[in-house]
Amino acid sequence: MRIIIAGAGKLGFSIAQLLAEDQFDVVVVELDPKRKEVVQNALDVLAIEGNSCSPTVFADPDVRGADVLIACTDGDEVNMVTCLMAKNYGIKHTVARIRNIDYAVHAPEMLHRDMKIDLVINPERITAVEINNILMTPSALNVDEFAEGKVRMFEAKIREDSPFINIPLKDLEIPKDILMAMVFRRHRMIIPRGNDYILPGDNVYFVGKYEAIREFESSFSNTFAKLEKVLIIGAGRTGRFLAPMLEDQGIQVKVIEKNKERCQMLAAKLQKGLVLCGDGTDIDLLLEEGIAEADVVICLTEDDKLNLLLAQLAKHLGAPKTIVRVTRNEYIELMEKVGVDIVLSSRLLSAGEVLRFVRKGGIVSVSLLEGAQAEALEIIVGKDSDADGAMLRDIKLPKECLLCAIVRNNEAYIPNGNTVLHANDRIILFIKSELSKNTVPIFEGRG
Repeated sequence: MRIIIAGAGKLGFSIAQLLAEDQFDVVVVELDPKRKEVVQNALDVLAIEGNSCSPTVFADPDVRGADVLIACTDGDEVNMVTCLMAKNYGIKHTVARIRNIDYAVHAPEMLHRDMKIDLVINPERITAVEINNILMTPSALNVDEFAEGKVRMFEAKIREDSPFINIPLKDLEIPKDILMAMVFRRHRMIIPRGNDYILPGDNVYFVGKYEAIREFESSFSNTFAKLEKVLIIGAGRTGRFLAPMLEDQGIQVKVIEKNKERCQMLAAKLQKGLVLCGDGTDIDLLLEEGIAEADVVICLTEDDKLNLLLAQLAKHLGAPKTIVRVTRNEYIELMEKVGVDIVLSSRLLSAGEVLRFVRKGGIVSVSLLEGAQAEALEIIVGKDSDADGAMLRDIKLPKECLLCAIVRNNEAYIPNGNTVLHANDRIILFIKSELSKNTVPIFEGRG
């Protein structure tokens, strides 16, 4: 499958990297010769210098006849026109990054019908929704739902006083409808077996029935009893999406932003929340506004290094929990090491949406975990696939892969080695990212 990526900015580069690692045939079109050169030297892709809206580009034999075009230039209108031209030149599927809320939220039918866009991604909105989901589960580092909410994933960091440490998995008392699906230890993925045990500092992923996981989450000690007050530093697009979401759920929201225009835009969206025009690095301002009283401090400026500084400053001043949004994926591990509680990458969250769309087949959703080292996949078992009618123990899955939940006839359950898979089963698969390309076809139908 050949995929064209229009725009080699931060998001375009990340998507190109992930798709190239997934062994897709990737062509990047970039107008800026310096950006084009960076892509050409860093990734195993073909880079073309040119305007993605130009007929000359679409006449190029390396572009003509592609299967998918992903438009992620810096301009929403450029992305829309690029997708429209792609369809007119015979490219079957199009994806566009649309950041303007007026387009993405208020005119979705226009984008699909008139501009011929099959998938619209808004990285800032995706990030805000993810933060909101995590905040609604205070003890979690990450949460996700599969099979229309019937299966839930819950990631937690294991503390030194946890009752789960140093006990073999086979001896742990975990509810029957819950499975310990994956462990990340020092950024190394482990699919736990019966004799494995977890240690303080491990990031552990639990998967199971929605109701069982929701009840199980309460057994983890929270950094605070109940979420009441949130301080957001930065009123960019992500902040302007997130603040109203939190306010709608009864949370007291306070936002600090240097840009007066952004402050006014956000203030118009809030009913009770407070928007302050000031410098988030001003210690006197933070103390005056009660940073130590906030349950969570969320750093959403457009500068990764500044977000790290703000998170450390917040911790120093008494904030119990910090969340940081980053644009550079390589900063995730560094920030976690220096004490930031939760680090989210807008690019990885958006790339997960794109991967799901590009892979198609029986894949319903893709969640990229631990800096894209691992994936949680929701797959529909295809008719006449290698898995259809096969006993789970007989399916040759890689060591770094675990089928951890099945939904059949609207009922979710945890499988065992004797479980037989059938066509149309929805399965939840945890797998090392580099192995997914060769493993997913096991579950996809031949026809």
